[in-house]
Amino acid sequence: MATAAVAGALGLLWDWLWNERFWLPQNVTWADLERPDMGSFPRARHVLSAFPLAAGIFSVRLLFERFIAKPCAIHLGIQESVPHQAPPNAILEKVYTSITKCPDGKRLEGLSKQLDWDVRKIQGWFRHRRNQDKPPTLTKFCESMWRFTFYLCIFCYGIRFLWSSPWFWDTRQCWYSYPYQPLTSGLYYYYIMELAFYWSLMFSQFIDIKRKDFLIMFVHHLATIGLITFSYINNMVRVGTLVMCLHDSSDFLLEAAKLANYAKYQRLCDTLFVVFSVIFVITRLGIYPFWVLNTTLFESWEIIGPYSSWWLFNSLLLVLQVLHVVWSYLIAQIACKALVRGKVRAKADSMGAGQFHLLHVSKDDRSDVESSSEEEDVPTGNRKYPYDGSSSNGANQVNGHLRNNCWAEE
Repeated sequence: MATAAVAGALGLLWDWLWNERFWLPQNVTWADLERPDMGSFPRARHVLSAFPLAAGIFSVRLLFERFIAKPCAIHLGIQESVPHQAPPNAILEKVYTSITKCPDGKRLEGLSKQLDWDVRKIQGWFRHRRNQDKPPTLTKFCESMWRFTFYLCIFCYGIRFLWSSPWFWDTRQCWYSYPYQPLTSGLYYYYIMELAFYWSLMFSQFIDIKRKDFLIMFVHHLATIGLITFSYINNMVRVGTLVMCLHDSSDFLLEAAKLANYAKYQRLCDTLFVVFSVIFVITRLGIYPFWVLNTTLFESWEIIGPYSSWWLFNSLLLVLQVLHVVWSYLIAQIACKALVRGKVRAKADSMGAGQFHLLHVSKDDRSDVESSSEEEDVPTGNRKYPYDGSSSNGANQVNGHLRNNCWAEE
């Protein structure tokens, strides 16, 4: 009896989850999309193939980082560094792991009396302990090089695929004959590859460098996976390819800027970030609302009319546009600082080395907030901020997210 009740409850839940009136327009059923004479259409079960593919992508990433990215980093002079180890101390270790990594003056005084240590010695211990958790530049370089390679490849594939697709040139083609739009092999591979990559990022977050924006990026990857999966199931894949390609167009530039930063090519880093900023603003504040949102909101309304999942899909895209505005503002602030630094460097030609150094330090108010323990024992105004994250991109990806003077990839 209990088994029958559970089965009945699961059946009701399944029917509610796959309610045709939510997913599909009026007078369209799942059975209509299963008819062999109608062609091949997206199926919900197709997204399951993303999981083994995600495992394969992760395996390729490990091989890529070891045999390609790491030799490139070493060739550029980025070596594995072993930070100075803090001497073992059970009391300080307990404070570090359980209470705070940066004790205030009152706590330092208490620890000084308890251990009979000088306050500066305790400060030095905490500084060395924080640096032990600091991710090495070599590891960050390898991660960014992998993301740069994938984003560049998937963007090139997307452009090549969309160039021969009619809806790339006429967005109304996204809605003609909807939802009876056959699924081509190229479209399927493009969608599943993107979905698998974000699943791989979701899983690898737990073993990658721990960053302050871990939770933000986890939610971001989850939302991205949800939007890709949602648009695939209700066959909004044509407009989905436009959204994915548009977002991929700037992600590889952000990763390239991060690579230049790690290799200490600061001028190249600043230049790439400014180019990234311009493309980000053009695509997210120009092309996205006037091209993508225009077709999802207005052209689709005119051709197929609204229905339940249509409202949800467009609501998610509008929320994404709000985030684009916020991110663009924060990116513009950083880009302006990069441009100012470029002008400062230009003055170096007419200055002595000492004069230029003082001017550079006074202007460089960047801060590295890559990891949760990346504080340095230097004045804040003398730190350098990294082009780092994970999206799109990463990334602390600005596909992505920015906080204060840092970003966390889309």
